[in-house]
Amino acid sequence: MHTLTVGDKAPQFTLQNQNDETISLSEALQSGPVLVYFYPKASTPGCTVQACGLRDSQPQLNDLSVTVFGISPDPVAKLAKFSDKQSLNFSLLSDEDHAIADAFGVWGEKKFMGKIYDGIHRLSFLVGQDGNIAHVFNKFKTKDHHEVVLAYLAE
Repeated sequence: MHTLTVGDKAPQFTLQNQNDETISLSEALQSGPVLVYFYPKASTPGCTVQACGLRDSQPQLNDLSVTVFGISPDPVAKLAKFSDKQSLNFSLLSDEDHAIADAFGVWGEKKFMGKIYDGIHRLSFLVGQDGNIAHVFNKFKTKDHHEVVLAYLAE
């Protein structure tokens, strides 16, 4: 697993969101920076807390012209249920073959309760309008992810 770092060119992607709309990074970057956050699985406790924190921070993120994309290997239908249930106000993108997670370097070996398996590592990337990684968020808890992001953006 080779995770992207600050200054790396962000992989361009086009994925389907929870409304089955086609969303591309290059298009989103035209209006400002993009926060791309990777999460393991929709509707799980940690992922719900993280998504709701970003949902509730949307006014501040909008003021900074930051677009938020959550990416997981979940199918579109599962993302739609998650988004509807939590009233999410940003796009959740389906990366079922984890090609984008691979490209960002967040797909790899994980350990949980003695089992080893491949999955998404919970990391977030701020992609600048130039298409390069401006910041990597790798030290946060799901409940304070939005606060860590907002604190960085306020600097």
